[in-house]
Amino acid sequence: MAGPRRRIPVSALALTLAGATAAGGLTACAAQPDPGTVTVLNSATDTAEHSANQDFFDACAEPLGLRVKQISVPADQVATKALRMASSDSLPDILELDGSELSQFAETGGLRPLPETGFDAEGFSDSAVSLGSYDGVQYGVARSVNSLALIYNTTMLAEAGLEPPTTWEELRSTAAELTGGNTYGMAFSASPNADGVYQFLPFFWSAGGDEAHLAEGTGGQQALQLWKDLVDDGSASRSVVNWNQQDVNDQFVSGRAAMMVNGPWQVPVLSAQDAVDWAVASIPVPQAGQDPVPPIGGTVMTVPKNSDTERERNAGAILNCLNSQDNQLAWGERVNNVPTRAEAAQAYRELHPKLAPFADLVATARSRTAEVGTRWPMVGDALAGAFQSVLTGRATPEQALNRAAQQAGE
Repeated sequence: MAGPRRRIPVSALALTLAGATAAGGLTACAAQPDPGTVTVLNSATDTAEHSANQDFFDACAEPLGLRVKQISVPADQVATKALRMASSDSLPDILELDGSELSQFAETGGLRPLPETGFDAEGFSDSAVSLGSYDGVQYGVARSVNSLALIYNTTMLAEAGLEPPTTWEELRSTAAELTGGNTYGMAFSASPNADGVYQFLPFFWSAGGDEAHLAEGTGGQQALQLWKDLVDDGSASRSVVNWNQQDVNDQFVSGRAAMMVNGPWQVPVLSAQDAVDWAVASIPVPQAGQDPVPPIGGTVMTVPKNSDTERERNAGAILNCLNSQDNQLAWGERVNNVPTRAEAAQAYRELHPKLAPFADLVATARSRTAEVGTRWPMVGDALAGAFQSVLTGRATPEQALNRAAQQAGE
């Protein structure tokens, strides 16, 4: 449930799915599948998460006269597991993917558009629909989603007489004032992978950066310059180029960072410790009055195409139940993520005011693949190279984005 999943290649899966679809559809279970069992392939390997999932599945399946069987593998093995299952005509009835992977699966033609399964797609936030869509068609649904916010040490800010920054100028000055001794004012991940890219996007997009045209405009350059300024000011550690999001949280909890960019997946750790009092604020924006544009993250449940339409309808019925307002709210509370039904998200906000900024940020969040689709992995790598080269002094923001555009094949 934690932010961006590590990317894995799915080209072999694409060939297998495309071939199976051309042959006339996919069978949901190898040889004589149990008609009363709905299979789900997901990454819920954590015992508590697996059990919680099963509770929801059972509650939804029993009134339908069905059973649900989970096949859970580590997140970075979901695609390869799906490949093996596709090769033996035994794909699951429900395939749960990271949102950033959906476009690569949908492009193969191996996923069923959700409305065709009887799924009710009304009442979801625009950002959530975008996360589960490819080429204007909804193939996946997220029960809950996450994004990034500014998490701050309330004691440190209060003692300095400061409020959480709302603009980039305030962020830079506040971070400088909070820096001293062994404490940096600001911490973020600039690692050369999915974590760093996920954390760069709120600054890149909020400034008007365009992932489809990396070298155009000045927004991307401004975002790179902000990160460089924070490091050059001494307000952020030069080690950010090596920190993943967990490292950033460790710095914050240990008191070595007064503010950090991070997501709701850190809430269990933050809530379990009593060394740091913390609160959540919106991501600072270039100019006052602008809406922040962070990335939206989470997993989406999809329905692989099946020659047995009854199995597809059973999968759709399970998804309808899982995504009722009550079930979404209960699941969101269970995993500290924001429900994707608008009414459930509002209820979540009211019940958990401390986490309300996450709900607000999700409302303006964007899917990483919405504009570039299956090109996202290449674009993400190019962005990672850009901020790494700027923060290590190997390139100016303009040079870095020109190279990134070439790397992304623009």
